[in-house]
Amino acid sequence: MEDTSKYLIHADVTADGVVERSDVVGAIFGQTEGLLGDDLDLRDLRQSGKVGRIDVEITSTGGQSHGQVTIATSLDKVETATLAAAFETISRVGPCRAALEIREIEDVRAAKRKEVVDRAKELLRTGFDDTIMSSDEILAEVRQQVRVEDITEYEGLPAGPRVTDSDAIIVVEGRADVLTLLKYGIKNAIAVEGTNVPDAVAELTRHRTVTAFLDGDRGGDLILEELAQVGDIDYVAFAPAEGSVEDLDHHELFAALRNKVPYDTVAELNEPREAVAATDGSATPSPPPSDAGPDATDRRETTATTETGAGDGATAADADPTQPAKAKTERTATTRSADESGPNRTGAESSPASGGDRTAADEAESDDDRSPETVYGHAAAVVRAETDRVRFLDGDGETIDEVHTGDAYDALEDLEPVPTTVVLDDALGQRLLDLAADRGVDRIVARSLGQFTKRPTAVRIHAIDEIAERPPETNKSH
Repeated sequence: MEDTSKYLIHADVTADGVVERSDVVGAIFGQTEGLLGDDLDLRDLRQSGKVGRIDVEITSTGGQSHGQVTIATSLDKVETATLAAAFETISRVGPCRAALEIREIEDVRAAKRKEVVDRAKELLRTGFDDTIMSSDEILAEVRQQVRVEDITEYEGLPAGPRVTDSDAIIVVEGRADVLTLLKYGIKNAIAVEGTNVPDAVAELTRHRTVTAFLDGDRGGDLILEELAQVGDIDYVAFAPAEGSVEDLDHHELFAALRNKVPYDTVAELNEPREAVAATDGSATPSPPPSDAGPDATDRRETTATTETGAGDGATAADADPTQPAKAKTERTATTRSADESGPNRTGAESSPASGGDRTAADEAESDDDRSPETVYGHAAAVVRAETDRVRFLDGDGETIDEVHTGDAYDALEDLEPVPTTVVLDDALGQRLLDLAADRGVDRIVARSLGQFTKRPTAVRIHAIDEIAERPPETNKSH
């Protein structure tokens, strides 16, 4: 009854004499019987559970008795008030004159509501985590969990999950660098964890295409020096000067990987990061040229040709485990040979005194007489000159056909033989890119790149601004 009661009737009872609890209960039942009719008969209400147990506490002192009566009911408010009023008609308890006075009617639900409110206030203060995560924080939390789950170990060293089966690996300095690369989807990195290169990494470099991707500080130089002594490095990339790989954002990280250079180029200079800068500007500013003559220009162009040829197709795709297996080559001899016999040196123009230097007039005349021999040369002639033309090149870099950009699709659709390279003075769209992939075009150089819903992997595409400092291929097209 206590669980279902709505009200508690509290009453005070006094009697002129000594009475007991049973006398009070008997008086309540006996003197209210039939008073309120059958619907409010106390005995019936008690049997049906609408009125609960009658609790009486009474004490006797000095020949008088005093006590309290508590009765629980599940009746409604009007019925409860009526029943309580009936109790006040009691005039005798046992053999003694007595009086029963209602002190209060307590609403049990109000007390419960007060308890609920008080408890709710307490829960509001202590029961909730006040930390509200933003969308970026939620995504960062999920990414962090994925990165931690993806990182593995190779011979006790932090590594991405593809290090064991990828043909190409990226060697970085520490665990945080591996996590950063994992964050951007590169899963074939392994950390050396200090300047003392472990034997496991040294052995691994002898069987894979290796890119050393290091911080742009003295520590990165020291690791590269030891790695070169104990292992076999193919390419080198650095974070910006005094920067760390772990601090790079998506754009900076992939830009650094795209701008990597063959290790042989780095080995020929005293400062490794200056070698990287001299090639593509990804690390520190390049040192001033020691020779400003035309012959020096020839040598730099020849060196760039050799480096690009050696590194063609090996950009940030080192992270791709499907990259073809590496073939270690002797690039140093090739570079030196190209330096000693640049394309602009002739016996008639050189002499022991001049060392083969050509005059500026001879250089300009030669440039005007010959047509572009490189893809970058064609791109400059078509795109930089804003010709509104498209030029189709064969595998030797020779022009097959040249039409207005508005006729590019129709010309490519019918052109025979199929061009190896397309140079387009317009934005490259999805329709032309799909046709180029279907026809087997190897490369497209355009004024800009549009938005692609799908991007065929068989066609290499470049915007002219991307190859302004480092053309995609400076030797003859193939």
